[in-house]
Amino acid sequence: MASGVPEGRLASVPGPFREVGDLKRVRVAHARGSVAERAFVRSWAALVGGADPARVAAAECAAALAGARLAGVDAAVLREAGLTPDQAADVLARAVDEVAGGLHPATVDRARAALPVLSSTTAGARNQDCAVPGFVEALCRQPRAGATAPGRPRLIVEPPENHAEHCWAVAVYGALLADDVDADPADAFLLGLAHHLHNAVLPDAGFAGEMLLGPYLEPVLERLTERELVTLPGALAQRVRELLGYRADATTPVGRAFHAADVLDRVLQCHHHARAAGFTAEQALGDLELVHAGPVADYHHAVLAAAGL
Repeated sequence: MASGVPEGRLASVPGPFREVGDLKRVRVAHARGSVAERAFVRSWAALVGGADPARVAAAECAAALAGARLAGVDAAVLREAGLTPDQAADVLARAVDEVAGGLHPATVDRARAALPVLSSTTAGARNQDCAVPGFVEALCRQPRAGATAPGRPRLIVEPPENHAEHCWAVAVYGALLADDVDADPADAFLLGLAHHLHNAVLPDAGFAGEMLLGPYLEPVLERLTERELVTLPGALAQRVRELLGYRADATTPVGRAFHAADVLDRVLQCHHHARAAGFTAEQALGDLELVHAGPVADYHHAVLAAAGL
């Protein structure tokens, strides 16, 4: 790993990370926003409320890994459906085990250790409104620019992700990769969560727009970032302020975890749009077994054959 890149591990993470990233597109009836967006808000609410960042990171990584397979069926839903905390933890653990096999053993252990905390979540807690700084809601509303390049028209893809979803994904991926680059998972999580604070005010024009700002870019980013940092509790603000300095390099452990997570999320997002655009009915019927095995499968196939589908 002379370059600092955990090459062996990275070959195994695109699959699970792609599934985790799809939580940007999973929604439920009982709450607004995607699962990813709500996790972003929940993370900041916990941190501002004084929660230990290491515990927040572990819990959110565990929830993300379980959600990769369970989608919107989270611990609170399982409890509301009548499962005990132990039963809910069992379901979550099986979901985590299905997707986490390629991750560092210490990472998997940390996620599994957080499951009892998740499974104790009640349905009432799921719907509680928590006070968060203004930038949290702003990032939930701020769309990402997508792929842009200087001197070229932008490529618009619909629907765009928002900055909360991207920051959440980078935070989770960074924490899940931290053990591979000797980084502190909590630091990687916090840096990912906070790395677009400036976009609470600055609409995203992408790389092309940033280049047009020229010499004004860095001062603008610094001023707008500091404007949001001062809305955080003092100790948390200082820790985040220090971590944001690691955005400039990929030589430190936390910098490597962050930049690996950031580039993976940006490219996996593009892969999602390409995959969605190329999706066919044949894939649903064949690869995904839309008509799955069961007592009425033969009748389903007969109906489709008669309909010419």
